[in-house]
Amino acid sequence: MTIKMEPSKEQVSNWIENIVPKKDLFFVGEKDLIMLVEYLSEVLVVPREEFFQHSSYKQIQLVNSYMYWNISAKAKFVIVAQPDWITNLPEQKKRDIFIIQYKMGRGLIFPLSLFSSANSFPQEYIIEDKGEKYVVIQHNIWNELPYQIKESAIQAYAQLWDSWACCDIPEQTPLHIKKYANKFSTESGSNCLSATLYAITEQDWIIGEWVHPNTFLNGLERANFSLINDEIKKGDVITWVNNGEVIQHAAYHIDNNLFFNKNGQTFFNPWKITHLNKLNEEWQQYKMKVYREK
Repeated sequence: MTIKMEPSKEQVSNWIENIVPKKDLFFVGEKDLIMLVEYLSEVLVVPREEFFQHSSYKQIQLVNSYMYWNISAKAKFVIVAQPDWITNLPEQKKRDIFIIQYKMGRGLIFPLSLFSSANSFPQEYIIEDKGEKYVVIQHNIWNELPYQIKESAIQAYAQLWDSWACCDIPEQTPLHIKKYANKFSTESGSNCLSATLYAITEQDWIIGEWVHPNTFLNGLERANFSLINDEIKKGDVITWVNNGEVIQHAAYHIDNNLFFNKNGQTFFNPWKITHLNKLNEEWQQYKMKVYREK
């Protein structure tokens, strides 16, 4: 049976506290730097290649909040600034840089409809595209919002990332999986691969890790799981791979086509019980492979 899950008050409070990093990042092209040249004395201008290789900027919350994976290739530089830098720019410069952020595909740009009052934001923070209005969120403007407005907005935003619908926890679910099933995390990082490895190893710390495909395959091998060509059974691990045989998703089969699953590495993606039909619907463009313990 499909049921609805909700985050706790403490989890929502944590989301509010951590969704907007204390460093403002602005992704720009070479021509954009020329437009801003007289305002760059108080910031760092980091070339794209250095930025994405820099250990300080690889923190998982920065990755998730600013949605690095979505950044346009046209972004050749990243402006790293203290929160008061943007607030002190002339109004038109703010508007210009916010439009650039939208075009570059940066995160922390919310549909204005998520907020109970459009009057909560200065007009230069609001941009419009194809009849839809969006608001560019920065550290200072977020902090100034009343808590109730942030609370309702963050819950609505979370559901843009992942549905709060899940399946009942089956009776036969192992106790260590019941501990996390149909619950939200308070931290970013845990992904589908760490959730699946946790399910088969029972190592509690692993569920909080950000596991990559080769690490995952090594973990399967050490747990004595191997690739099979058979119908799925209780305790199997299902993966979905792209044309290059790189794993894009994985989940653990509890029984009766019900899986322990996590759809992404953000704290908006809960660990939840999901039916195979839903997984196949979401990952249908990929090839399914099954692993079983020997």
